Amino acid sequence: MIYIGQYLGLEAEAGSVQNPRKLFVFGDSYADTGNTRKAISSSWKMPYGLTFPGKPAGRFSDGRLLTDYIAKYLGVRSPVPYKLRKWVPHQYLKYGINFAYGGSGVFDTSAPYPNMTSQIDFFESLINQRLYSLTHLSKSLALVSVAGNDYSFYLDSNRPLQGLPSFIASVVNQTVRNVARIQGLGVKKIAVSKLQPLGCVPFITASSSFQECNDTFNTFVTLHNTLLTQALSKLNQTTNGTPSIVVLDLYDSFMSVLNHPTTHNIQNELKPCCVGVSSEYSCGSVDDNNVKKYSVCDDPKSAFFWDLVHPTQAGWHAVYNQLRATTAFQQFQY
Repeated sequence: MIYIGQYLGLEAEAGSVQNPRKLFVFGDSYADTGNTRKAISSSWKMPYGLTFPGKPAGRFSDGRLLTDYIAKYLGVRSPVPYKLRKWVPHQYLKYGINFAYGGSGVFDTSAPYPNMTSQIDFFESLINQRLYSLTHLSKSLALVSVAGNDYSFYLDSNRPLQGLPSFIASVVNQTVRNVARIQGLGVKKIAVSKLQPLGCVPFITASSSFQECNDTFNTFVTLHNTLLTQALSKLNQTTNGTPSIVVLDLYDSFMSVLNHPTTHNIQNELKPCCVGVSSEYSCGSVDDNNVKKYSVCDDPKSAFFWDLVHPTQAGWHAVYNQLRATTAFQQFQY
């Protein structure tokens, strides 16, 4: 079927037919593999998808994301984007579904996409339609990605910086409520990502010509991660037996790669690979005559960041390798 190869590149992520496990994904562009609308999202424009699958496929990168690497680790295909669930052969749904939408948040943001509460509503609806049984869910893993869109929206709305700590607490509280709800629907293992070092993304480091991270932003990230870890630890204590919630430390994983880039064959740790030719343009921009208004580095494999916000496939692979060495990944096993 044309949609499999053209949109998802799933043929390259084959999993075992006998594997009963499934991956359900909730969150934003750090996890989205094709839910955003083609008409308005850069993820469906060249040069996104340049490395994999060789054309734009709805991923906010030149290639694979953490979602794809976790799926491969579990031995399943990368789950079908929720938007495309009716367009793929039914057997592809047995690997799970990706409900993440680029630009979305725990709460509503400026992006016209469903927030995480709505994403879980979609999941619950499919369960009520008996697409997935409790037996399926008990052998599944949910990935919950919160990459900071709520905070971008907060700051873009010109709300006071001194109010940010209390807003961080509300974002964390809602995230934990979402995790508890996914648990209540029957998923026995849930991986929740800590916030990556936002002060190191190119959108922020551009002010230093991509030379150094912004400590102020990273201080707020540390508060988010501390509150999140504490709250999830409490939630874990309410379950009997093996902890069901796994925390993926994206902050430490990102920083480990950024502080030791050559160990991961990364040459450009803070400078993005794909940028607009001027401040009015961004990666994937074209003018009215369809002339491209962006440039791409010679070797995306040597860059950690793809655009002003998102890692390259090489960046995600390096982060995945760091995460895979942690005890958190060992807890994915039943």
